[in-house]
Amino acid sequence: MIDAYDILETIKMIEEENLDIRTVTMGISLTDCASESLEKSCVKVYDKIAKEASGLVPTVKEIEKEYGIPIINRRVAVTPVSVLASAVDAEDVSPFAVALQKAADAVGIDFIGGYGALVQKGMTKGDKKLIASIPKAIAETRCVCSSVNVGSTKAGLNVDAVGLMGKAIKELAYLTRDDDSKGCAKLVVFANAVEDNPFMAGAFHGLGEAETVINVGVSGPGVVKAALSKAKGADLSEVAEIIKKTAFKITRAGQLINKTASERLGVASGIVDLSLAPTPAIGDSVARILEEIGLSVTGSAGTTACLAMLNDAVKKGGVMASGSVGGLSGAFIPVSEDEGMIAAARAGALSIEKLEAMTAVCSVGIDMVAIPGDTPAEVISGLIADEAMIGIINSKTTAVRIIPAYGKKVGDEVSFGGLLGSAPVMRISEGSPEKFIGRGGRIPAPIQSLRN
Repeated sequence: MIDAYDILETIKMIEEENLDIRTVTMGISLTDCASESLEKSCVKVYDKIAKEASGLVPTVKEIEKEYGIPIINRRVAVTPVSVLASAVDAEDVSPFAVALQKAADAVGIDFIGGYGALVQKGMTKGDKKLIASIPKAIAETRCVCSSVNVGSTKAGLNVDAVGLMGKAIKELAYLTRDDDSKGCAKLVVFANAVEDNPFMAGAFHGLGEAETVINVGVSGPGVVKAALSKAKGADLSEVAEIIKKTAFKITRAGQLINKTASERLGVASGIVDLSLAPTPAIGDSVARILEEIGLSVTGSAGTTACLAMLNDAVKKGGVMASGSVGGLSGAFIPVSEDEGMIAAARAGALSIEKLEAMTAVCSVGIDMVAIPGDTPAEVISGLIADEAMIGIINSKTTAVRIIPAYGKKVGDEVSFGGLLGSAPVMRISEGSPEKFIGRGGRIPAPIQSLRN
């Protein structure tokens, strides 16, 4: 049983340590919106979202005021749109993105995710049409987000899809070149994507989910750092225990919001995702947690070990606090969105190679990293393949959200504003994987996939 007394201790966290509910995300199934007519299907998409999510924003605002817990974003995630694209008789399916944007505007949400496809084992005609439309769809809409799952431990890696995504990212960077290629911040390429992730740009409503569901994403890097700052001299077993206990308290707040929102909206209660999702604000950084544990700078030797301990302790605390912890639940390391990561990258202490090693032990992957705008598409595809295989071999979710900033070179800065932050353009290896990506086909699933 959860009531307001469960979060009394959280008030200090809210007022002094940047604790917030990062997002309340409503998942909506669009499987009943399929039609051979693109126009009719788009109308169905708009009507369903406008109906199901009509009460989301006012309800969340009411809950925020009632409990005094800041809720930063109100979002919607929908069934992967490639499912609808398979049914329509049109080649250009970008009007679906326009319909999503209109629906988002109508209900007043911050972002809408699900303009994507699940192609880990192969691509349907609808998948191919959807992927081809991504650059135009994302460039011409304000808050529509896209994700494509190119691999899984069960299926292996679809290298044909990886090659297409490298080209799509380059095209999107060009189409949004006047805004530091910001459009790429709304596109993520996954391996082992989860169906109940409330965070953007990767949120979509899985085909195994209920008709409509509420998922909550909680964040609190500042709370964890503040707790550790009071434990000078503690050994690492004690440090892990402090993180676990802090994660428990944070997750209880998320569970309260999830339960209340789902009851008032009359929809299914989904998961609480306890991900330490940082912001560019001082005191709200995962990198600074690692430095509080004992690193002189994030990126130094020992960084991966500290991050692994942090991620594990966060998950253990969250599982004890909620009967339905899901999503990604761990520590995010997006460079442009984390003040400490930005500082480490600017100082040269944090490289893409080190970030890749860190992604083997955390959520989610190479995230919000700016690279030179002239980086070839096949190099981006190679990076996607590397990250995907880390996830596939280790049975975890990994992803790439990378920005080839048009016209920018190593050492230049990009600025996206708001939660997306700013970052230096980082060096990426200039060696070419063109022949590797050009072979196409599928890297088979690893032996550990044979679990039946």
